[in-house]
Amino acid sequence: MNDWPLTLMAVHAHPDDEATGTGGVLARYAAEGIRTVLVTCTDGSCGDGPEGAKPGDPGHDPAAVALMRRQELEASCDVLKVSHLEMLDYADSGMMGWPTNDAPGSFWQTPVEEGAARLAELLRRYQPDVVVTYDENGFYGHPDHIQANRITMAALAMTALTPKVYWTTAPRSMMQRFGEIMREFGGDWQEPDPAEAAAIAEIGLPDEEITTWVDTTAFGGQKFDALAAHASQGENIFFLKMGQKRFTELMGVETFVRVQDTTGAAVPENDLFAGLR
Repeated sequence: MNDWPLTLMAVHAHPDDEATGTGGVLARYAAEGIRTVLVTCTDGSCGDGPEGAKPGDPGHDPAAVALMRRQELEASCDVLKVSHLEMLDYADSGMMGWPTNDAPGSFWQTPVEEGAARLAELLRRYQPDVVVTYDENGFYGHPDHIQANRITMAALAMTALTPKVYWTTAPRSMMQRFGEIMREFGGDWQEPDPAEAAAIAEIGLPDEEITTWVDTTAFGGQKFDALAAHASQGENIFFLKMGQKRFTELMGVETFVRVQDTTGAAVPENDLFAGLR
C-alpha cells in the first residue's frame, strides 16, 4: 500500500475550465475523502475585463484581468473543496488565430518540454492515482487546451508514474442537441454553415466510445456555484443561464475516455477510481 492518499489531479488551461468539465468529479471525489489537485496552466488574461472588455479594447488590462480571475479561481476551488491549487501562470494565448497566440511567454509559445518538466515535478510531488486533462484537440481546438494535453502526456512520460489517465469528452448525442438547448434558454444561436457544422460534429465522441460515465448529479449545485464564482466571464458561460435545477439535469453526468490504465478495470465504468479501491 502507498503511504499517500488516493489523489485526483486535473490539468486545465484557464480559470473556469475546472468547473465546466470536471466540477462534478472534483466535488464528488473531495466528498469521498480523495485528495484533489487542480493545475491551472494559464493566468486567464485573455478573458473579459470590466463590462465585457475584450483583449485589445480600451479598459482591458491583462494584468488586472489575471488578478481578478485568480481570485475567482480560488473562490471556485473553495466551492469544489479542491485540496491543492497549483498555478503554472503562463500567459493566456487567447482563441486560435488571435495575435496573442504569438506573444512571447504565452502558453502556446512555450516549448512542450519546458511546461512538461514543471508539471512532472508536480506529478512526482502529488503522486496522483488519476490524471484528467483534455484530448489532443483540446476538446474544441483551443490552443491552450491543446497545449495542456501535450504537456500532460509529455510530463507523464518523464516520470515512472502509472496513473489512470483520462481525457474529458462529451457524448455526440448531447452535442447534437446543443443548438436546441441554446434556443431553449434564449441563447443567440444561428445555424452554422456546413464547414462549421462539420467541425461541431467532430467535437466529443460517439456515445459507444466513451469509456467512463460519472454520475455527479448530487454535486450539481456545487458545480453550478463554482461556475458562478467566475462572474467576470459570465457573458461567456452560457450554462449559467439555465439556472441550477436545469443545469444539474443536463450536466449531472461527466464523461471521459480512458487512455492509460494498469488496473484492468472493465469499461464502460462509472468511477474514475475503478480498480483502485
